[in-house]
Formats: sequence, C-alpha cells, structure tokens
Amino acid sequence: MEKEFHHTKLNAFANSIRNILHYTKQKFKDVSHDFVIDPNENIKTTHPHDGFALYKEGDRSLNQSLAIAKYVARGTSLIPDDPWEQAVIENIVYTIHEYWSKVVAYILEKDINKKRAMKQKLIEETIDYYFLKFEQHLKENGGFFIGKLTWVEFVLCGLVEASDLFFGIELAKRYPMVAAVVDIIRNLPGVKEHIATRGPNESQKLE
Repeated sequence: MEKEFHHTKLNAFANSIRNILHYTKQKFKDVSHDFVIDPNENIKTTHPHDGFALYKEGDRSLNQSLAIAKYVARGTSLIPDDPWEQAVIENIVYTIHEYWSKVVAYILEKDINKKRAMKQKLIEETIDYYFLKFEQHLKENGGFFIGKLTWVEFVLCGLVEASDLFFGIELAKRYPMVAAVVDIIRNLPGVKEHIATRGPNESQKLE
C-alpha cells in the first residue's frame, strides 16, 4: 500500500516523522507544501488540509503529528514491548504536547503586544520548566527516556527544531542531555542522509 506524507517546508515536527520513516527504511512519497509568514509571524500554507502533517495509506489518513509518529514507528524497535515502558514514553509525549500547546497559543495569537509578552514568558520561563524535566529524565536513564532509543527521542528532536524555528533560539545549547539526543538522532543511518539532502528553506528561522 502506497504511503504519502504531506507537510509544510518547516523544519519542525514533520521532521520527527520523516526521520522515523527514513531510519526504519520505509518507502513513502514525501510531499512538501509551501508556506509564507506574514508581518505578525502568522503562517499561511498551501497545505490542502490547513495543517502541518498528513499521513496517508491508500484511502486512510491521519492528521495529528504525534499519532503519525507513533504509527509509523510500529513494528520496529522504536516501540518497546513492555507495557510500563510504553506508558513512560507516552507520559513524556503528553508532556511534550502540553508544552507545545502553549507554543501553539503563541503562534495563533493575533494581538502583537500579547504575542510579544507570550514569547518572552515562553523563552524565560516555560521552556525551562519543561526542558529541565526532560534533561533530568534523560540524565537518570542513560541519555534516553527509557534507557534506549524509541520514537519519543525523534519527537524530542523535532520539538527542539520547532522551538528554535519559532523563537529564533538554539535551545539545545542550554540543555546538554537534550543536545546529545538531538545529535544522536541527526546522525542515525537514513536520518543523516535525509538531513543532507533536504532543502535549505527547511531550516530557516521565522525571525
């Protein structure tokens, strides 16, 4: 069954999914959609479903990035067999979603003054609150969330790239354990080659 993955040309969560697909050697049609950024840093995209990710298998589709990431990792070593380890991973994923929901609120805010205040709070408080948790968890488990590579490390790498993109920062420099995970993901077989070939417009910042 033919697989298609649609995404915008943003170096963000979509790359978590693309990286998993490349690392696990899955064949898929990679479809990029253009985007523009207006003066208030709002994103407009040519994506047909007004979203950042759409995964299709035949006539079936998924349009939530985290659900797609978990689905394409199925049947591989990236999803552990142990139910407790699965629960730990999903606990991290829900925490990632909690953080990202605050970022999305900032992205969608129309009032420029509110947007600036939200950005300042995110950079000065919110990022630390969540990423210090990730940092500690990685430190306690040998550099991974459950002591070995799983799909959630790919999602974390995408989270870092997305945060860098929307805030114009280099987040990993503040958290060495997180930085190490990002480096591991970017140098995995299949992922490294994918990164080398993707277009330069996929790594630009929004500022």
